[in-house]
Amino acid sequence: MESIFKEIVQIMQHDYSGYKDKKGWDNPEYFLRKIIDLKTSKELTNELFTEIVKDYLLDFKDQHIYFEQFNSTKKDLNYLGFRVRRFEDKLYVTEVSGESRLKRGMFFKSLEGYSIPELVELHKRFLSESAADRENWSPILSLYNYGEIVDLHGNISLFSFEFYEKSTYTATYSVKALAANILLITMTDFMNPQAIINMINDNHQLLESTEHWIIDVRTNYGGSDASFYPLLPYILPEEGINLADSGEKMLFNCTNANTARQLAELDIDIENTNDKQTLLFLNVFRREWEKNKGKGFREFHFDELFPSTMTKGKHTPNKIVLLTDSMCGSSGDSFVEICKKSRKVTVIGRPTKGLNDYTNLTSMKWNNEFELMYPTSRLSRIDKGEGMSGIGIKPHNYIPWSPNHLEEDIDLNSAMSVLTSFSVKNI
Repeated sequence: MESIFKEIVQIMQHDYSGYKDKKGWDNPEYFLRKIIDLKTSKELTNELFTEIVKDYLLDFKDQHIYFEQFNSTKKDLNYLGFRVRRFEDKLYVTEVSGESRLKRGMFFKSLEGYSIPELVELHKRFLSESAADRENWSPILSLYNYGEIVDLHGNISLFSFEFYEKSTYTATYSVKALAANILLITMTDFMNPQAIINMINDNHQLLESTEHWIIDVRTNYGGSDASFYPLLPYILPEEGINLADSGEKMLFNCTNANTARQLAELDIDIENTNDKQTLLFLNVFRREWEKNKGKGFREFHFDELFPSTMTKGKHTPNKIVLLTDSMCGSSGDSFVEICKKSRKVTVIGRPTKGLNDYTNLTSMKWNNEFELMYPTSRLSRIDKGEGMSGIGIKPHNYIPWSPNHLEEDIDLNSAMSVLTSFSVKNI
């Protein structure tokens, strides 16, 4: 494990695409000493090692970096059967799945005697966000055995945490008529391009004839940008938009190690793919990695894949409201950013997760025990101080999150108001 940790440090200080931007941010000596001390005392386990590595990686402040242990006997520490969101000095229960003792709207006022403000200070290194409602409290809750809960009637009691088997995630791609001229489209990820094509085909008549849309990506776990391309003709204006930003470049860190890892993964994808367009993309991507091997940061060229960046839109719908929140990331970030370029779209809610400064992840595995996933590309906007990490893609109309969101869908009501106002102006 000591050797693996040193390899991880090497990767993060040379192969990770943010290593130049974040030089000096990490403190590997401190964490290496922890590992050596535990090894000396014969207390070093896979689980403790994993926790130390994850703690080390926090220094890079990049939520696109993952370190996982395979075949862990330890329970999923991030799953307590509910989720919370902080508002001022309270942690409100926003989602309940496995935990039947809680209801939405209840809140925790303390954990094991620590007030929420005290916990914010205690765990500020992990809760590195620009706003309270963006913080991820699930891993922190799992460090404690109980909390002080206030129920919907104001009664206070101690609540002991329990772990639950995580339910299987089921993606949502749905179209629903809210009114005669308003559709609600919900997409919880962009991982299944065929499912989104099916959604469009199955609702073709509604999509073609309904003037106003509300698209809900407040929870969107990302996937592939190609998944949402079939929706762009509806979202963009008739005159079209040049989606290419001449001032924006994506630079790939083409170290020998990154190239070897990416080529190995691309070879597997190519072998398991039959779709011609997908194969063309994979082979061009492979060619660019090979051509730039060992050359450091380089821009890749995909001209044959995208001969024209001018994308024209349809007349209908003529107005779209996009609902966003901090649980929308990766390809979700990309979708919101593209939609903001269309005059037909108004984005309301809260900023997205903001994962796309550093992307194109690759992985390093050790003996089927551990895996590190890290980005190999960076956007040039970072050099201009215009990165999205910790900030996200900002909405046109910001609606701060509050406990009132648990009683009514404030964002959806606001979207309806925007569309009603638009209709009145255009009579």
